[in-house]
Amino acid sequence: MRIVGIIQARMGSTRLPGKVLRELRGRSVLGWVVRAVRQAEAVDDLVVATTTEAADDAVVAECRRLGVAWHRGPVDDVLSRFVAAVEEHPGEAVMRFTADCPLLDPAVIREAALVFRAVPGLDYLSTSLARTLPRGLDVEIVSLPALLRADREATAHHRAHVTSYVYTCPGTSRLLGLAYAPVAGELRVTLDTPDDWRLISRVADEFGDRCVPHATLVGWLRARPDVRLLNAHVQQKALQES
Repeated sequence: MRIVGIIQARMGSTRLPGKVLRELRGRSVLGWVVRAVRQAEAVDDLVVATTTEAADDAVVAECRRLGVAWHRGPVDDVLSRFVAAVEEHPGEAVMRFTADCPLLDPAVIREAALVFRAVPGLDYLSTSLARTLPRGLDVEIVSLPALLRADREATAHHRAHVTSYVYTCPGTSRLLGLAYAPVAGELRVTLDTPDDWRLISRVADEFGDRCVPHATLVGWLRARPDVRLLNAHVQQKALQES
């Protein structure tokens, strides 16, 4: 089965503009995500899905520097951006990433792909159907037929969140969730606010410019309440919010 990895990335962010190109230990945040996916050796192709906005010329420039393909599409209709990207880079399934998750664990990416390929007829796999990983380490894979059904039927906020229609309106789609120990769904290592940046910067200061296994990261955060609490108050946007 051919799986295409697609990383959604844009400079526009209401709470932390330009976050995907912030420098973290000498590498852009987007560069951290690209490295994690490449180290996993789990996808057959990789493309960054960005927008046609002039501000995202900088994202394209970074893609060129990283040697990764890109596709440019609408700002808010991210679902159609993904569909167009997979038309250019054909595959039977899409592994979706967001460029604001620099601490992704390649082992989780690899395991998700192995399971998806091993289960016949699976339409959607995610580590967040029942959250056990910190927010920011999640991985999800959607079959091409399920993605195309969502593109035909989804409206409103589902078009911004790409896969949300698949798991909230599954119909006959087959869904599978992966769970990990230690359970740490309350932790947050995604990048959306200045306080998220403070926490992620502390992680990078501790572990350096490398991918950290999720269990190691969870253990360190549990032992460091001073770091863990830096962004504990940050509320994740509701699904209906853009």
